[in-house]
This record gives sequence, structure tokens and C-alpha cells, in this order.
Amino acid sequence: MIHMRSFNEFEKRNIEYLVNLNVDFTQVQVTATGLHKSILDATAPMRTYLREHRIHDYGLQKKGQDFKVSKPTVIHTGIKAIETRTSFYRPETKEGDPRLWIYKLKDFSEPNDIYAIIAQSPNQLHVVDLTKIDIQKFCETSEVNPLQELVFGLSEIRDSISIELLHKLFKFRNEWIDTDLSADTAIGRKIESLLGISMNASQLPDYKGIELKSFRDARPNIKKNLFCKVPDWDISKLKSAAEIVEKYGYNSNGIKSYRNTLYSKYPNSQNLRLNVNYLDALLEIEEDEILGNDFKKISDVAVWRLQTLHQQLLTKHHETFWIEVNSRKIENGKEQFMLNKIEHTRNPIVSQFDILLEQSLITVDLLLGRPKKDSLGLIKKGGDSVIFKIKKNATSLLFPESRIYNFLTTTLNSEQNLCMVTIQNRFSPQKMRSR
Repeated sequence: MIHMRSFNEFEKRNIEYLVNLNVDFTQVQVTATGLHKSILDATAPMRTYLREHRIHDYGLQKKGQDFKVSKPTVIHTGIKAIETRTSFYRPETKEGDPRLWIYKLKDFSEPNDIYAIIAQSPNQLHVVDLTKIDIQKFCETSEVNPLQELVFGLSEIRDSISIELLHKLFKFRNEWIDTDLSADTAIGRKIESLLGISMNASQLPDYKGIELKSFRDARPNIKKNLFCKVPDWDISKLKSAAEIVEKYGYNSNGIKSYRNTLYSKYPNSQNLRLNVNYLDALLEIEEDEILGNDFKKISDVAVWRLQTLHQQLLTKHHETFWIEVNSRKIENGKEQFMLNKIEHTRNPIVSQFDILLEQSLITVDLLLGRPKKDSLGLIKKGGDSVIFKIKKNATSLLFPESRIYNFLTTTLNSEQNLCMVTIQNRFSPQKMRSR
């Protein structure tokens, strides 16, 4: 079930700005019906957020108006901060669907506006209209305002061992580097070799807790690999990759395999689709039936526990260097590459992961039934792969503290100091007020 419409570009910029400043938040879409009836649905991601921030736990709440709970809330218009309250309740219906309402919201909202809900403390909420308010404009101004105070007060920016790794990589700036093999993974393996990292299949990050992800040049539609994770076969209808290939695979060069991408918004060419099942905390692969411009589920295929995926994301990408390179072919057909830029991210916001899956900004590649031997009959490395990928332009929606180092313009002074003037940040600290 998709809980809100797709973000527009303005909303994406607002979300990116908050994520970059490590501001944790949840979102809600205000519908026309909701405005008329003064009702907002407390979706599963919102309920999780409210519970984790000790604002409210619907699981402990009884049905009916007598058990309604309210918390102090501030509605931010940019210039002003309007004090109000938010009520949390479960109606006396069979399901008792969790609901909330932010009083005075009708004075500022239109149907389909999307709001960020921010917990400052267990007893204080803030709401900001992502559809209308230019958050960066109000934060990066010399005129102090309540929204600026809130955002900067919640922001955390830290340094880490990344300086050491940066200096090692900058030793190879402006050099064309030969790869050792012809493969999609050739550049990543070569970079690890230059850093003295041995090849392994560990699920842990590559360099002292920092994950390394490399990709070729600046193609706008490229996707970045997040991690590999097969479904939880123990709770899946189909119990292996082989069963998926048997039921949904197709013949290619005499070999039956399955190679395709899964999205949440629509089925792929084999009518398989992802579904984020918040109620059971699962990411599901389902087979759909196409009904004109719509579709409906007809069969289960496989599932992941969302908790497992969240843990994999946090473990693999606690801190990451996304290394972009320029590549070329030389006369003997070998590939060379030059380091172009690094996007440095830390601490993904887990609550965004599920939403980006729903928005199809995170997708899953199934590469199943690939040959186990090469043309010479030798055993090939690798095998079946299930790869979670994020669109290049959506990385900043998942990772806060995103910073870009350009190998042509960034200057490194010493092991403990970076020349920040030449670093291209996702936001502009020089415009921000001193905290």
C-alpha cells in the first residue's frame, strides 16, 4: 500500500535539506477528506516514528474519545511559529484505525500538501509544510526565525576517520589507473587493491568501518548499489532462487534465468512487483494481474523482514564513500579510470528507506539462474545476486551529512585539516548563522 503521492522537486529539495542536516522526521499527506473531517491517518511509518521518539504509542492506546492523548505542537510558517496541539486517538470502530489531528492546520493547508512532523522531545512536536515552505531559504538567512532555530538546533555534523581515507585516495588524483580485469566490478576491486583491502564477501564495511562504492562517470540515470540481500526464504512462499527461476524465468542463450528489476509503483515485464507491507513489517515480492491502468495481487512470491533490511542498511552504510570515476578504453582494450569525486555519507535515516522503496527510488535487481561456469568450463565467481539499488539523485534523501569532494578542486592541507573552501557541500555552511 502506498501512503502518499510522489514527491515533487520542491518537496524533494526540502527533504534533502533536512536529511543533510541529520534532522529526523516523518511525513503525512493532508487529503481533502482529511481537511474536511479533521482527520489524518497515522500510517505505519508515522506510528513507528512517534513510538521511537516516545511521543505516542498507538499499540498501548484504547479506543474512544475518553482515551485521546494530545501533545504541544508548533506549526511553522517560516516567519512565524503557531502554537497548537496534536491529538492522537483510535476511533470506536471495528479496526480502531490510528488517527491524529493537528489543530489549526486548516488555516494553513490545502488538499495534498505534505507535511514533515518533527519530534523535538517526547512532549513537543513541530510541523512544516514541505509543499509550500522553502526550508533552506528560511534557514540560510541572517534574519533569525523559529524554523531556523529548530532545524539548526536538531542538526549534528561530525568528523570521522574519513580524513585518513581521503588522504590515501587523493594520492591518486589526476592519474589514469589500469584495471586488472574486464568486469563491472573491476574498478571497485582495483580501488580496494590500492588501499590494501583484500577481496572478501563480508557484509561489513570495507575500510575501518567505511563502505566503498564506486561507479563510472556522471550518467544521470545510474543507480548505486546499496547492498545485496536474498529474501528470507524461511517465511517466503517460494523457498529459493531456483524456484523463482522455475516459475518466472525465461530462456536466454539456451539458459533459463531471471534478470529484471522490481519496483513498488508498477509491475515489471513478468508482472512481479514490490510491496511494502507495514502491517506485518515485510517487503514482499508479489505477482500482479494487470487490469487496464491498474493491477492487483494474485500470488505471493518471496519476502524480506523489514527489520533485517534496516539492519543491513545501518551495518553496511554507517559511513560510505561513493566514488565516481571517469573511465576510458585504451588501445589494448583494457579499461583505465581516473578518480573524479567522492560523495561522503553517514548514518542513513531508516524511516526513509521504506518510503523510498514505495516511491520506487529504491529498487531491487534480481539476477538469478546465471551460469555457474564460464565458456571454458571453469567455475565462475559470484552466482545469484539480489541487489538493492538507489537512484543516484535520491541518495541525499536517505543519507544525512552528505558532502562532496571533487578531486579537481578540493585541497587537503594536513591529516587533521581540510580546506573547506574548495569542498562542494550539499548545503552551504558559510551562509548559515554561527551556532
